[in-house]
Amino acid sequence: MIGSSVVLRTRSWIVLCLGGFLGCSTIGSPAALAADCPGHPDALGTSRTLVVDPREHPLIGTMQYRETLPLRDHEVVLTFDDGPLPKYSNQVLKMLDDECIKATFFIIGSQAKANPEGVRKLVAAGHTVGTHSMNHPLTFDRMPIEKAEAEINGGIEWTSAAMTDPSKLAPFFRIPGLMRAEGVEHHLISRGIQVWSADFPADDWRHVSSDRVYQLAIQRLEAKGKGILLLHDIQARTVAALPKIIRDLKARGYRIVHVVPATAERPATPTTPVEWLLHPPTETVPIARWPSVPSFVFTQTRTLPAPSLADLNAQTEHQPLLPRRTKGQMDIASALPVPGRALFAIPEGSVEVLLSTTLSRRAATRLAMAAETPHAARGKAAKGTTAKFQARHTAHAAPAAPKPAPQAKSATPRSTRIASLKKRA
Repeated sequence: MIGSSVVLRTRSWIVLCLGGFLGCSTIGSPAALAADCPGHPDALGTSRTLVVDPREHPLIGTMQYRETLPLRDHEVVLTFDDGPLPKYSNQVLKMLDDECIKATFFIIGSQAKANPEGVRKLVAAGHTVGTHSMNHPLTFDRMPIEKAEAEINGGIEWTSAAMTDPSKLAPFFRIPGLMRAEGVEHHLISRGIQVWSADFPADDWRHVSSDRVYQLAIQRLEAKGKGILLLHDIQARTVAALPKIIRDLKARGYRIVHVVPATAERPATPTTPVEWLLHPPTETVPIARWPSVPSFVFTQTRTLPAPSLADLNAQTEHQPLLPRRTKGQMDIASALPVPGRALFAIPEGSVEVLLSTTLSRRAATRLAMAAETPHAARGKAAKGTTAKFQARHTAHAAPAAPKPAPQAKSATPRSTRIASLKKRA
């Protein structure tokens, strides 16, 4: 029984591979990919072609946007900006051809105007060609939309003019310097142009060594596991670093993905929304925020009136269910008189008013003590009268005692408080 199941599974696998030869070859091993690159058995190759619809996902690249390309683990998309510049772009193109790698190039209009043959070479080699403005200004984030539109149109016009077949121009655009602005993005999206950022750069436009470019490319790729790599095909340091980058991509098991726009004859690759996230959430990872409340659509906007106490007492069969206090609230409320205004009047300067503020509490205390002062004064006056009467009676009864001689004033001078004088000084 086990042997028969193995035979059935083997046969079904053979049938699947024969029926879907193209799919099996796409998921094949690096050796199978290298077989598609004649004369270069150790080539990295291009693992698959990803077809995207710019209107469905108009903003990509996690350096600035929420979404990125729907790549699998260890998949990389190579992109090059600012060309073509024959001195360096031709060397980059030769390295990619030797490895059978397909990349995406974002062309500057002025470069295409000066070097149209370089644009045609990219198209002939099968690479994807997008645009990168006319003159590469680093002010897209603050320039008027009319000026930004002129830069966008100039890049598109001169790049397409350099092509033998202008339909080969992809509706992909990367803002120069990644200086994004919402107005520019809305304009591009309205025209069906996909805005590309990146997932990680290699800083090859900075004054760093080629080794540093190579290190940053690999380190940042390893940190993210997949994504869009941003390079420049007009830099000598990029030309020197690219062979080492390709070598490490092969050694670490990375695969190259070629991205092309969808057309009527070439539909977009089926994907799910979660695949467009760099690291999709899983069931094992807790959500750090509450999900947003959905926007409900109500069939009726009419609201019901709030019930009153009379509505509760309207039906006699419901009255036994209500507490006695609730039943009689209406009768009690109607029997009570309305309080007069004088009930809430408080005399100005009274103790109650003074106690209402913190600053007047002492004044209220003094006012209260003053109210008790007359009673204490009467008691003290009575005691004083009795004492005087007793003193007079004693004076008449007994002879007056001789007065003591006054004491001479001491000749000793009073000491001066030196500490007090020092403190005052």
